[in-house]
Amino acid sequence: MPAPWFHWDGEDLLLAVHVQPGARTDRVDGCYGERLKIRICAPPVDGKANSYLLRYLAGLFDVPLRNVSLLSGASARAKRIRIRQPARLLPEITPAGD
Repeated sequence: MPAPWFHWDGEDLLLAVHVQPGARTDRVDGCYGERLKIRICAPPVDGKANSYLLRYLAGLFDVPLRNVSLLSGASARAKRIRIRQPARLLPEITPAGD
């Protein structure tokens, strides 16, 4: 059974995340309710955490930054993210069509 924090929209991966800015290290930290918890070092100031999060996810899923977009939650910890055609997946994510 797939994790509740992701689903596929064609070849695009949609993530429901809970972000903790201002952490000591960047890391994916398991589930937080029905969201994926992600800790990032960036402070929650002037959109810096959002920009940093998108760059972090681009590296994590091995896609160009232009393939990662914030769908909702710009000023909240709960966010929805679209990753277009991810080249790499987290172990908990089943590939599209499986």
